Amino acid sequence: MTFGVMDIRQSTEAMEDQWLNSLAARSAQSAGRVKPETHCHIRTAFQRDRDRILHSKAFRRLKHKTQMFIAPTGDHYRTRLTHTLEVSQVSRTIARALRLNEDLTESIALAHDLGHPPFGHTGEYILNELSPFGYHHQQQGLRVVTVLENLNLTREVLDGMEGLTEEKPQFLTLEAQIVDIADRMTYLHHDVEDARRAGIMRDEDLPQNVLGILGQTRQERLDRMVMDLVRTSLTTMESDQPLIALSPPIWDAMMTLRQWMFDHIYLAPQRMEQTDNVRRMLSALYKFYFKHPEALSENLPQDDPLERRVLDYISGMTDRFAIEAYQNFLLPQAYRAFSVNMFSGELSP
Repeated sequence: MTFGVMDIRQSTEAMEDQWLNSLAARSAQSAGRVKPETHCHIRTAFQRDRDRILHSKAFRRLKHKTQMFIAPTGDHYRTRLTHTLEVSQVSRTIARALRLNEDLTESIALAHDLGHPPFGHTGEYILNELSPFGYHHQQQGLRVVTVLENLNLTREVLDGMEGLTEEKPQFLTLEAQIVDIADRMTYLHHDVEDARRAGIMRDEDLPQNVLGILGQTRQERLDRMVMDLVRTSLTTMESDQPLIALSPPIWDAMMTLRQWMFDHIYLAPQRMEQTDNVRRMLSALYKFYFKHPEALSENLPQDDPLERRVLDYISGMTDRFAIEAYQNFLLPQAYRAFSVNMFSGELSP
């Protein structure tokens, strides 16, 4: 069989119909975009979403944003970008095993952390305190792709990025459910590895009941969770209430590990010092830009209130850029080298 360029997208959509599970999202049946577009001859709607996310400025900035450590000096610590890539890999593996839409799953995974500010969740807590608009990285991620960069993504990807709230108790697609749980599985496992690399914990410190269920090594734990998720989901997808889920014993072990990480790593005593440092810096930057709006990027929506533009600008910063802005605008020359050392290697859960 031969076909021309004009037929490639339609051929891919036909293969989706033949291969994918009946519960999978189909590119040809997407709920569409806020602004209608003509079809691409080669790529499906979800493949176009993936490419737009990969080429966005917000995605590139993830390489210098905190995952667990602020401005780490080692080459092998995760950043927000490497975390995103690991979530994408785990999510795609699960989607393919379940014969769900891998392109949609990948797009949601690549976009799920675009709204994270500098300094990880510590930065998020502080911006939420500072701004009258409040702050949550998932809502900011939606603002990034719909307003600040206007990627015009499909509604299925936007739904997956938004996450779950009391007002929105479920996702539109099983593919979004995959990314939601793969994100939790992934960050728990690589945060353990990074904490061990930093010398703040040992493998034997982890709760033994969890290791007995999930495995002794990171590879064993992640493999067991992925296998369990696939097995459990294959069963639930045949029921009246299809769901992407772990079995109760594996879920309980994962949540026990998560609580242990909060108690011993994420909320360790080091956090108080670094939280004070980040609060001091972000508060100073917020006040500075509010008093000097001319220093903000001209690419921000100029019709928005100043508070909104300041929040957008600071939240888009990388750790490095925020530290440099703080040094350049707010510190005397003699203190600038000290400010970098103050943040290097500190924990940011």
